[in-house]
Amino acid sequence: MVIRTWLTEHFDLSVPVVSAPMAGPAQGELAAAVSAGGGLGMIGVGGGRGPDWIREQAAVAAAPGRAYGIGLMAWVLEDHPEQLAAVLDVRPALVSVSYGPFERHVTTLREAGITVATQVGNLEEAQRAERAGVDVIVARGAEAGGHGRADVGTLTLLQVVLDAVDAPVLAAGGIGTARGLAAVLAAGAVGGWVGTAFLGCEEAANTPAARQRLRETGSAGTGYGRVFDVAQRAGWPPEYGGRAVRNEYFTRWADRIEELAKDDDAARELQEAVDRGDYDVAYLYAGEGVGLLHEERPASDVLADLARAEALLGHG
Repeated sequence: MVIRTWLTEHFDLSVPVVSAPMAGPAQGELAAAVSAGGGLGMIGVGGGRGPDWIREQAAVAAAPGRAYGIGLMAWVLEDHPEQLAAVLDVRPALVSVSYGPFERHVTTLREAGITVATQVGNLEEAQRAERAGVDVIVARGAEAGGHGRADVGTLTLLQVVLDAVDAPVLAAGGIGTARGLAAVLAAGAVGGWVGTAFLGCEEAANTPAARQRLRETGSAGTGYGRVFDVAQRAGWPPEYGGRAVRNEYFTRWADRIEELAKDDDAARELQEAVDRGDYDVAYLYAGEGVGLLHEERPASDVLADLARAEALLGHG
């Protein structure tokens, strides 16, 4: 027997898990591995990715013949509508559009037969998503890695959102083991939106050095803020900071954001560190679940562990 929820029924999954569309690490290979393992793998489209890259990675993700998804950033689509056009060309089963004016894209995607998700960090965003006709809402708590709001923790946000909307809800933030998945399923989520647990996988598009640094980081070893976005001169809306491994560079600049925005030498220092893989300075986005990473392993093993939520819920 497998856990049956709206998510597993809608996408024909054996594990109620979506791998988060982490721009950078979550490319076609990881998405394919997650989908082949019974979850729904996603590709994260960063701001600098063009249509050809989207099509190439989609072909890799689609190879197992299972449902896969693509994550887009609404604020990027304002200047790069070609990303959405490419996604419409490849027609994945699921598309998430988050962080910015996502509403204007929902109808276009749904008319193409694509299920639409939006990541939300507070009640107001959840209500906006439901009014826009989003098919599934992702309640993303402050524990989660990468970008989003840090207003409320996952379990609190999940309860608030479940009480306020009728749409199916996925939980994101801090879900790294079967216990975490069982907890959000018991609360009423239709599945887990899991990112950090897949950063340690051999199919992730990061480096062995990055995976080693992640394994060395405890659950209290991340920080949330805008340091790395400001240093990169990235266009992220200021309400969406990022959670990453706390390092020397983050600590140095966390309380000096306005100064950092004018310091070209500091910006250059970060880019040079990224180029050489120096993670005392370079960013590694990860959530508080990073403390649960102990070894490098395939995505199929991560999914097998998460599937043990069935037994914890008494379904086995």
